[in-house]
Amino acid sequence: MSDSAVDLGLIARQQRQITSDMGSLKDDMGVMMAILMRLDGTVSGLVNEVRAQHSQHSRLANRVRALETADTDRESP
Repeated sequence: MSDSAVDLGLIARQQRQITSDMGSLKDDMGVMMAILMRLDGTVSGLVNEVRAQHSQHSRLANRVRALETADTDRESP
């Protein structure tokens, strides 16, 4: 056989390396998905918080408007 011949030991070592690399990639992908899911949850939580604050602000504005109207009605002769 020539020097460029591939033996089974080389193929086995390469296969183990590929398997190891695939395991590392799978672990990396799991971490990235967990980060993405956390960020997605954070964004959803922020959207709900902004909606709640908008509703709270609207109610407060309505109360102030009612007080201003009542004050104006009391001042007019």
